[in-house]
Amino acid sequence: MPVTIRTLVAQPALDLRLRTAGAGIDRPVRWVHLSELPDPTPFLEGGELLLTTGLALRDGTPVGQYVDRLAAAGVVGLGLGTGLGHDRMPAELVAAAGRAGLSLVEVPRPTPFIAISRFVAAAVAADEYAAVSRAAAMQQELARAALAPGAPATVLERLVREVGGWALLIDGAGTPVEAVPRSAAARAGMLRPELERLRASHAPASAALMRPEETVLVQSLGAGPRIRGFLAVGRAATIPAPERHVVNTAALVLTLRLEQSRSSDSAMDALRTALLRLLLAGETASVAGVLAGLGERLPDEPLAAVVVLGPPGRRAAALDVVAADEPCAFPAELDDALVLLVPADGPAAAGMPALAERVPGAALGSSGPLAWPQLAEGVRQAREAAEYGRARGRPATAFADLATPGLAGLLDPAGTRAFAEAVLAPLVAADRAGPGELVASLRVWLAHHGQWEPAAAQLHVHRHTLRKRIRRAGELLGRDVDQPGTRAELWVALHPPPL
Repeated sequence: MPVTIRTLVAQPALDLRLRTAGAGIDRPVRWVHLSELPDPTPFLEGGELLLTTGLALRDGTPVGQYVDRLAAAGVVGLGLGTGLGHDRMPAELVAAAGRAGLSLVEVPRPTPFIAISRFVAAAVAADEYAAVSRAAAMQQELARAALAPGAPATVLERLVREVGGWALLIDGAGTPVEAVPRSAAARAGMLRPELERLRASHAPASAALMRPEETVLVQSLGAGPRIRGFLAVGRAATIPAPERHVVNTAALVLTLRLEQSRSSDSAMDALRTALLRLLLAGETASVAGVLAGLGERLPDEPLAAVVVLGPPGRRAAALDVVAADEPCAFPAELDDALVLLVPADGPAAAGMPALAERVPGAALGSSGPLAWPQLAEGVRQAREAAEYGRARGRPATAFADLATPGLAGLLDPAGTRAFAEAVLAPLVAADRAGPGELVASLRVWLAHHGQWEPAAAQLHVHRHTLRKRIRRAGELLGRDVDQPGTRAELWVALHPPPL
């Protein structure tokens, strides 16, 4: 139990006398500090009992200002030693302390200040030792709870019993798994932004939400690239260091409990990769039989392929989110990508942008609707869409989107502009040295598909003049401008995509 002014005044050996009526006498005393300075607040942290013989007050320091400074600094109480500079407690000091809500204690001459300091130091040390012992005992209890039947619910019950408030265990997709009390499950939606931020960090990671009505601690659970879940604990007060250690211990034992399934998960991941390769080879019926033995099934036609590119942790997070939203998904790792086979009209395929928002740092690509014989082509399309999006900083891209911007949208802007500058350099140099007509004439002529009359009319020149210009351009370029391939390259060079 923390030592307070009430505790000190109640010690007969100290013979302290309280001179203010109930002003903060139950506030914990963190330490004892001695000072005769007119303003000792720069050397205080708050929570102290300040002891003084009153030298500063005898030197003319305004009593009211002195007391107000101490109260503003968070001092718990002021102890004035009488029998030295002051024979009795000054009435002005008693009145000022009462107004400021500062506990004022008279320390008689026979009571040495060191006796008060020793008492408080011993009490603080005893409290710290009790807190450490309690935390150690709680850690052992949580470890036993993690191994007992009913875990992880048992762990959460022990945790709430020690810390108070509520506790919530959330799976990797953000769905509540266990809640104590049950009403705490409704808080999962409120915590989603914090969960998404923690997904971007390697587990274990933590966040603290300090709100006027409560304090909430959130920790990600896991020891590898895949986040296994989240632990959230909240209560209507600050959570001091000893209780935070207990929360950390609960997160650790829950992580160990969840990580027990890692070896079986690895085996299942390898099996799913093998099954996906069989599906790509057209062995749909065989794979369906294997999955039936595992209590699973393939999605019905039409299906869609979704490819997730990114670090292993991002792919694992995408898998957890899809697993929660799309029970019919078939996931498998293939090379450095996560492949998800989902119903074409399901939430994963239809809500790919929303999925990308929940898994920042990943690039997603999707195919169009497929039948099983088209699976290999669909996976290829989804992979190309994901890589196209990743190269351009787009989190979600459908294969159909690749055709929307036309050919220019598939070209690297910087590389295309460098190509254009190199190809057109002879014409640009000739235009600078001459009338400046070759680049413009070539652009208009190509725009009219090589037709002389309409191109010449637009340029307001005779067609023979235009022929001379185009012939001259071909000579400078060293290319046959009548070849379709040359015309296509020159068109791209004359119309590079914006940077």
